Amino acid sequence: RLAHQKSESKEVKDYTIVVINDRTTANQHLAKIAKQLDLPVAPREEVVEKAKALMPQVMDGETFDEAYAASQVKTTQEAIEQLEQTAQTTDVPQIKAFAEETLPKLQNHLQMARALQASR
Repeated sequence: RLAHQKSESKEVKDYTIVVINDRTTANQHLAKIAKQLDLPVAPREEVVEKAKALMPQVMDGETFDEAYAASQVKTTQEAIEQLEQTAQTTDVPQIKAFAEETLPKLQNHLQMARALQASR
């Protein structure tokens, strides 16, 4: 959301809308799974603070867009690796199904982030 506000690029704004929508849906789905399995969920404020710490520490304009695109490639690759590992190792059907459902969306995000990075 912060990147959507800071960027002046239509490409970046379009990317952030897709990612925000997909991740909001995924987070809601994960919250339901956690509730079903009686698992703890970190408070929203804690998650927001961790996300802010991952944002590129640059100001505005093209420099921000470049740093943001690069960070999205890196963090999305890491998320894909984690989710693939979880899908392969979990014995919890709901978690496995979530991973298998979410991976294609993350792979799409990675493709979009790479295109953003290439266009910068």
